[in-house]
Amino acid sequence: MPLIKKQVIVKNKSGLHARPAALFVQVANKFESRITVKRDKEEVNGKSIMGILMLGAEKDSVIIIEAEGDDAQKALEELGKIITNEVDR
Repeated sequence: MPLIKKQVIVKNKSGLHARPAALFVQVANKFESRITVKRDKEEVNGKSIMGILMLGAEKDSVIIIEAEGDDAQKALEELGKIITNEVDR
């Protein structure tokens, strides 16, 4: 199973705060793939709300989403849409 990566810029005006982080984790947990999110030198489990919040990703932060598993491509597509969606949730 290949590891695939996607670099995205956080577009939510409040950053990856509680609601978008919760949505991200909810969607991440629908997939079998292992999901990791990186920002600068931080690396967290993409299926952990505390991990995502610990990234402190503000608007215009660059993060890297990595997925490894049979549904990795689909996971990256859906999770990327959450991060780049400019609608404040």
